[in-house]
Amino acid sequence: MLGAYERGERAISVPRLLRLAEIYDVPADQLLPRDVEIEINLTDGATGDYEHGYTIDLVRLQGSAEPDAAVLSRYAATIQLQRQDFNGRLLTIRRDDLRVLAAVLGRSVDELGARLDQLGLRAHA
Repeated sequence: MLGAYERGERAISVPRLLRLAEIYDVPADQLLPRDVEIEINLTDGATGDYEHGYTIDLVRLQGSAEPDAAVLSRYAATIQLQRQDFNGRLLTIRRDDLRVLAAVLGRSVDELGARLDQLGLRAHA
């Protein structure tokens, strides 16, 4: 199974990726392929407003039928479980989690923020 993930023959789910990272005791983004364009966007502080993460409106997320929202919902549930944070309304996706989520969705972190805005899922201060 791991070989199929490595060869790109199978897609990995977010919960499984997080479990593998836990087993290998590494950050989840270390298990993802490196993409030069994404790496540049992740390290260039001048381009992103994601330094402190994004806050997701969980109420809107639950009501969305978009495929990206389904992935985000599973990821958010995993984060809530890890943090034991079940307030049910807002969830801050931290910077390192954004990197993983963006990679899973095949986007840069900036593109992820734009997509969240497009879906109406990002809560603004």
